[in-house]
Amino acid sequence: GAPVEPELLDHLRWSAVACGIPLQLRLGTADPARLADFAAATEGHGCDLVLLHGYPHHRQTAALAGRHPHVYADLGAVPARTGARAAAVLAEIMELAPFGKLLFSSGARALPELHLVGARQFREALGRVLGAWVEDGAWTRQDAARVATMIGSGNARRVYGLGER
Repeated sequence: GAPVEPELLDHLRWSAVACGIPLQLRLGTADPARLADFAAATEGHGCDLVLLHGYPHHRQTAALAGRHPHVYADLGAVPARTGARAAAVLAEIMELAPFGKLLFSSGARALPELHLVGARQFREALGRVLGAWVEDGAWTRQDAARVATMIGSGNARRVYGLGER
């Protein structure tokens, strides 16, 4: 729900920005437009913002990531909340945000098995989107593999400073 003390929340956010490490902002089902001013104000401060769980406002989340160089969209909620529509929703996100701004996560909590299920669902959905683009002749297999690696692990490694494997 809404914070009891919005001033405290603002203080915590800005303290996190001052640390210069990625700040994860959980959207839940809230409209990310409420973070547009914060995203604009933090640009150039050396802190990346990672928007978590942007569904059902996935288009707005993707647009915000596309608008600001330090804003990224975590895609974990897509397979977890959309099921059979995961590929279609993922394609909508990929229309609006640069591929380098999208991060895989399983979207899971609690049971370890749910992380495996989330990863498999995401892999299947991304494979369907990229496979269709290859089949249509819009992309090569190499393009699809490069973007799958970026979204699947490369972008997160870069944002969180995890290095290459």
